Amino acid sequence: MPFIETCLSPALIHSYFLPQKNVVIIDILRATSTIVTVLAEGGSAVLPVSSIEECRQQQAAGYTTAAERDGSKVAGFDFGNSPLEYRNSNTKGLRLALSSTNGTQCVELSKAAHGIYCGAFLNLSALALHLAQQQHDVLLLCAGWKNAVNAEDTLFAGALAQAIISQNPQFQRHPHCDSTLIALQLWQQLNFGALIRQSSHFHRLAQTEVRADLDFCLQCDVYTSVPVYEGGVFVAAAPTF
Repeated sequence: MPFIETCLSPALIHSYFLPQKNVVIIDILRATSTIVTVLAEGGSAVLPVSSIEECRQQQAAGYTTAAERDGSKVAGFDFGNSPLEYRNSNTKGLRLALSSTNGTQCVELSKAAHGIYCGAFLNLSALALHLAQQQHDVLLLCAGWKNAVNAEDTLFAGALAQAIISQNPQFQRHPHCDSTLIALQLWQQLNFGALIRQSSHFHRLAQTEVRADLDFCLQCDVYTSVPVYEGGVFVAAAPTF
């Protein structure tokens, strides 16, 4: 049977064996929510890059560029890391190079995996169905905040684990992975919206100009797009059925 594991911080990724696994990168506030939105709104590709300088260099390759650090847009770039910036007709066909504080850094750490996906509340059910139709173990990689564990990514890991198991009961949480057990219990027993609104990153972002992003990122199943990493970029995955 395929198993679901959860890595609560990128700093712990070395503890997990990635080959033959599907890794789901989770950065609810806001990188993976942004990537889901870009592709769902008609964007053609999102190139995740770690450094601001590397992102800037992608302009010469024809990419629109977006960069964020500590919750704020970096000066000199076309966009920041707000999913709401991409909910318009100009997103169609967009090729976006994106560098964020936490989420985009996780891609490099995951390259040994069988597949790499982006998860958000915005595409929860579609992503769960896509993963459940495969027979690969799943590792839920929470981006956290500068390697610290955070509430919103952990809660989403629980939500996604439950949704995958509901879609395909052959999937089970790994019996030696307490982090999946913790995430599942949090999701099943707590009011996720209320808890996230008490979280450190929610309050951090609420002090900036992106307050409207927070409510948007906590909506479930706004989109059916499933971002998958292919050829160095995230694109919308083809249906598996």
